[in-house]
Amino acid sequence: MLSLRPSRRFRHFSAASTAPPPPPPPPPALHQLKSERDPDKLFHLFKSNATNRLIVENRFVFDDTVSRLAGAKRFDYIENLLEQQKALPQGRREGFMVRIIMLYGKAGMINHAVKTFRDLHLFRCRRTVKSFNAALNVLSKTRDFDSIVRFLGEAGRFDIRIDVCSANIAVKAFCESGKLQEAYLFMLESENNGITPDVVTYTTLISVFYKNRRWEIGNGLWNRMVLKGCMPNLATFNVRIQFLVSARRAWDANTLMDLMQRVGVAPDEVTFNLVIKGFCQAGFIDMAKRVYSALHGRGYKPNLKIYQTMIHYLCKSRDFGFACTMCKDSMQKNWFPNVDTIYLLLEGLKRNGQIHKAQMIVTLAEKRNPPFSSGHLAAMQSILSKS
Repeated sequence: MLSLRPSRRFRHFSAASTAPPPPPPPPPALHQLKSERDPDKLFHLFKSNATNRLIVENRFVFDDTVSRLAGAKRFDYIENLLEQQKALPQGRREGFMVRIIMLYGKAGMINHAVKTFRDLHLFRCRRTVKSFNAALNVLSKTRDFDSIVRFLGEAGRFDIRIDVCSANIAVKAFCESGKLQEAYLFMLESENNGITPDVVTYTTLISVFYKNRRWEIGNGLWNRMVLKGCMPNLATFNVRIQFLVSARRAWDANTLMDLMQRVGVAPDEVTFNLVIKGFCQAGFIDMAKRVYSALHGRGYKPNLKIYQTMIHYLCKSRDFGFACTMCKDSMQKNWFPNVDTIYLLLEGLKRNGQIHKAQMIVTLAEKRNPPFSSGHLAAMQSILSKS
């Protein structure tokens, strides 16, 4: 009997070794949702996970699912999923319902978004200015002035006192609807009702009045903002510098850039590009170079727009040497001027007897990704081959 025991042990071991391996577990629902491309399967997968907190509380997955269903024009699926979510316990949280409102807005289902706000009480969800602003923001995308005004009038009905965020959404919506005067008057009315305009309010209005060439009102709003003690931010300074550059007031734009630094607002690449462009357009190319040097001195790196502006105007002023240096630097970053500027640079370099530099520029142009068209590259070679 002792001799049989090893044999039994061996037989048990052999049986275990030949048993089929257990099937791999299905991929997590989160992974399935991210990888599913069929809108029908995506809908049913999300619906079957309606109570899975890992899914429902994952903002990216929720947003991505709605975006893909909207792209497939399956608005019925979106309504089904979001209405299901509203009826679940999380529908009692205003923050969650704000997400539903915004998701309806993202899908372009404006009426559903506004209705969700109006029906919050049906889900025993507290209604505050937070959800009001979410619905107002969605409605503002329609640029339907009358609908926006009507909705603003509903605030009192829901015992909601609008705040500066509401005012800023409304002002921006009025501006985008072309109702500039109404936007300005709404700011004044809001101020009379105890809502102090902030830098966002002023920046929105100043920008739109400048863009519509109503400079006197834009300037008046700038002065009003300063007198009211509202500090301009980077966006506000850039808006005004843009106006000064458009008005061919390059020196004033440069002075304003100096001022913003003195009051603690650091310029960005947009600021530098605007001032450089202003000096270039006014014919002060040496000042543009000084601003460009200051940009480097402050630790900034030129972006594509700065390169394009400088190279274009350096060629216009016949400073082909510096233009070539900048063009080389830009191309090595895969940032390329437009072909007309490159043609101008090649012609200037060839005229100045710097054919080797022109050939270098063409060689770099040939390495562009995505490539220039064969016609553009042939035109570059043609400039070099002309006698």
